[in-house]
Parts: sequence; structure tokens; C-alpha cells
Amino acid sequence: MYLRASTRRKDGKVHRYWRLVESVRIGRRVIQRTVAHLGELDGAGRLKARALARHLIGAPEQAALFDDGHRELTVPVRLEGIRVERPRQFGDVYLALALWRAVGLSELTESLLAKSQEQVPWATIAAVLVTARLCEPSSELHIAEDWYRRTALPDLLQLPDSQVNKDRLYRALDQLLPHKGAIEAHLARRAGELFALEHEVLLYDVTSTYFEGLAEGNTLAARGYSRDHRPDCKQVCIALVVTYDGFPLGYEVFAGNQSDVKTVEQIVATMEARHGVIGRVWIADRGMASRSNLEWLRRSGRRYIIGAPKSALKRHASALADDRGWVRLREDVAVKLTKEVATGDTVVLCRSAARRDKERAMHEKFSRRIEAGLAKLATRLERAQRPLERGAVQRQIGRLLQANQRAAARYTVTLIDAGSPAGFHLNVAVNESFDAWAALTEGAYALTTNVTDWDEAKLWRAYIQLTQAEAAFRIQKDQLAIRPIWHQRADRVEAHILVCFLAFVLWKTLELWQARAGLGNSPRTVLEEIKRISAHDVCLPTTTHGEIRLRCVTQPDALQAMLLDRLGVTLPKRLRLDHSALELALSA
Repeated sequence: MYLRASTRRKDGKVHRYWRLVESVRIGRRVIQRTVAHLGELDGAGRLKARALARHLIGAPEQAALFDDGHRELTVPVRLEGIRVERPRQFGDVYLALALWRAVGLSELTESLLAKSQEQVPWATIAAVLVTARLCEPSSELHIAEDWYRRTALPDLLQLPDSQVNKDRLYRALDQLLPHKGAIEAHLARRAGELFALEHEVLLYDVTSTYFEGLAEGNTLAARGYSRDHRPDCKQVCIALVVTYDGFPLGYEVFAGNQSDVKTVEQIVATMEARHGVIGRVWIADRGMASRSNLEWLRRSGRRYIIGAPKSALKRHASALADDRGWVRLREDVAVKLTKEVATGDTVVLCRSAARRDKERAMHEKFSRRIEAGLAKLATRLERAQRPLERGAVQRQIGRLLQANQRAAARYTVTLIDAGSPAGFHLNVAVNESFDAWAALTEGAYALTTNVTDWDEAKLWRAYIQLTQAEAAFRIQKDQLAIRPIWHQRADRVEAHILVCFLAFVLWKTLELWQARAGLGNSPRTVLEEIKRISAHDVCLPTTTHGEIRLRCVTQPDALQAMLLDRLGVTLPKRLRLDHSALELALSA
């Protein structure tokens, strides 16, 4: 995707509008399709954006880092000898470090990872690991041997690339992991300070990520239900908790064969010990909706909104069939409140037109597959020249129904003895009750809750925010490359997940920042645009002072300048060279 700016003259004024566009292939043509209209900010909006930027990243420049003390030096330069050397990525890592400082991780890691005998502070190496994971996700070996030296981080962190090696990066992982709890508690407080995020509603979901290798030394690595469609690999499960706006508060790592329902008590107790208990409403999908979990939540006085299993609709079939009492929340969504007699919980029955169309299409697709397979089998039986084994045919029918189980209950398939050469023929009956139930429940789902002071609209909208947790997993997998895991030791695996978690914190901070600046919600687009801003060494041969080397930042183009202006970010024009590397020969 790309950011595109367009101008329009209206009433004698020039208006600049932003659009987020993506390239889409249609036949043989590639067109740019608008994903979102970002509009323009008025003067007051720009002031608010800049105020937020100052609150996030502070002053635009630090003299000690960006001033080499020779700004006022005036010397004659020989033009034929001017050259540019050592281009390095600047924009994305500069913004990543600004985010690192904005969420307070720079000061926190400096206090937690106290310096003792090491040459390089562990807090600095931690910043390198998280910045790399945000800007160009890769292994520690790739960071040390290639990525770090291609960036401006040696200048921004005042850390030569010779000091960054894979062993130091690995040891930084070991140093960072013991402070996971303190880091999560700090981030929760900082998110509230920066963006006034509420922690009343906590969204909870579980995913898995798989290993490359046997992971024999990791007791958590096991084969289980793989959300990554890699049942051949061992995995671990990750339970993530985010706020209503999707800002991550914490996570826990579980064994790869751990079922979702068995993670609830531990994650709830852990998060409440870290962030408090009063007023919390826990929201989770139906994978966590076991009877024992709900009883534990009720018994301990916790509030919840949890997706109910599909089978729960059978207990509320009469309410579902009754057209009275439905409240339309959107054009394609209607909800209705009823009661769970056994527990006293409120049940929110929901109907979604889009979900109905999807489930109906799936039923039709699997029905066609079953009917085509049964027709093929019937033809085979008719053409058989000798008796067939009944058990083998029944197993074939079972495999067909298992592969298309969403519509398997629609059919009753039996083998009836006959005088044909095969010895039997196929009899297929369609269950009308399946069609009637499908017509009633397609697009319908239920939520169960013990929250009594919210109306149906607020309950439904809170539950729908679970998409924020699902989006967090997609970002960590697709954008931050949390999978596959190459580490084999258990502690290194957990440290890898912690670094990915911290990179997602920076990602979400940037997303909330740019949303408030009127720039949509695509951090990768912003990072890719700003990444093209680089730092170079400009070598100036002089006639009186030898050769002067200046480390300069390229001038942003019009698009980048508009983007930075919207964010309220001011880039430095120069970087300070280390005294040891400064090539400045002064002569009288």
C-alpha cells in the first residue's frame, strides 16, 4: 500500500488530501485502488498532532547527538572532489527509537538492566533487538552481520557496529526476559498516560506459533491444534490480553498442546495481579466458554462476555425463531436479549446478514461436494463386475462425510442389499430437519454474560472488539515475523516472544499516533515511506582545512515532508560523528 497526496483548489485556497491506496491486479492491468480517504487536518488539528508528537517523543533534536560543533565553520571547498559515502537507512530506525523512548522503554530498561562490567549497556542492545523486529524482522545473526551496519543506529545509539554481534544479542535476550512482568505493568500505565486508554474492558485470545527444528530441550514445545496449519511442527500457545483499543497489556506462553479453556484461570489471575481487579470485564471467544470456566468466573465475582458454543442456540431456538424483540444495531446486524435459566446469565442472540451469507455458501459448497462424491460412488457400484467389500465402501463414505462435515449431517447414507454384481446399492436421504435448522441458525450466534448494567448494543460492540486481539496476532505473525521460531531453548523462545511483544507495542503506539494525526491506521505504510530517508557521509575537500566529513540526513521529498508534518516530527539535518571517526584536518 502507498500514501498518495492530491491537491484541490477551492475558494482560492489549496487543499491537500491524503489517500491510502493499494496496487491491485485486474486481468492484465494493475490499478491503484483507494483503501481509505484520510482527509486533511485544519490548523487546530495540526496543532493537536504536534502537541501529541511533543508528548510522545519530546524535543525534535538533541544537541549532543546531532550537533558536531562545526555548524558555523566557513571554509572554501574544492567542488571537483566532493563525494557521498556510506548511505544508511535512517527514517524508520529514527522513528522506531522515538517510539521506544515515547513508551518509556528506554528509561525503564536502563533502570532494570543496570550496567555492571559489560562494555555495552544491555538496555542499548534491547533497543536494537526491538527496533530490528519492528523495521526489518530477522534473526539475531542477520541483525549482527548485515542489518545493523546498514542503518543509522550506530550514530543514533552511539554504538559502533563492531560492538554488535550475535552473542551479545543472545545474552541481551537472557537479560531482558526476567523483567517481563515489570515491563508489562509499566506499559499499561504509560498507555493510559499517552492515549487515555481505558482498562475496564480486557480482550483475551489465544494463538499458536510453530518451531523449525525438534525443540527437544523445550518442555513447552508440543504438537497440538495449529492455527498456522502446520500440524507437522511442534508449537507453543500464546495467550494475549489487549485493551478495548487493541493496546497490548500482557501475554503468557503455554504448552503447544494446551487447550484454550485451560488457560483462562492463569491468565486472568496474572493480569489482575498486575493491573488490578475492580471493574474488569473479560471478553473472550467461545473457545474459552467451558462450564467450569464460567462457574469459576461467576463464583469469583468477575464479569465477562464470552461467545457461547453453537450448540447453545438449541436452548434458545424459540427466542431465535420469534421475530419480536430484535434490535437492529446496523443494517446487517440485529440482537436480542434472553436469559439462561440454569445460570441466570444474560444471553445475547445475534444475527448477521454477512455471516448468514457466508455460512449458507459453505453449506451449499460442502453439500455439492458430498453429492458429487456420492454420485461418483453410486456409478461405481452400478458398473461393478464383481462383489465389493461392504466395509471398504462404508469407509469411503465416512471419509467423504468427514472431509465435508459442515454438511455431513444433512445426509443419511445407507447400503442396501441388491441383486446387482456389487451386492448392494447406495441409498441417500436428505434430512429435512437439517435444512430447517440451518435456515434458522445460519448467521446466528450467541454471547453469554453476567454484566447487567449494559444494554444489548454495548454488549455486542464490546464483544466485536475481539477483532483487536485477532488483529494483534495477525500483525505479529505477518508484519513482525513471530513465526517460525528458530530458537530451541525454552528461555530463548520466551525471550523471542517478548521482543515480538515489545515490537507490537511500538507498532500499536504508532498506529494510535497516526490515527490521531489523521493518517489512517497502517504503520507499515508510514515506516516504508520514512525508510527511504537515509543518512550519508558528505566528504568536502577544502583548500584550507583538509577534508571535512559531514554526516547528513537526506531532505524528505514532498510526500515524506507532508507525512512528517502531519505526525509533528522534525528530522535532524546532521548527525554527530564520533571523535575517533571524525576526519577533520585543521591547518593554519
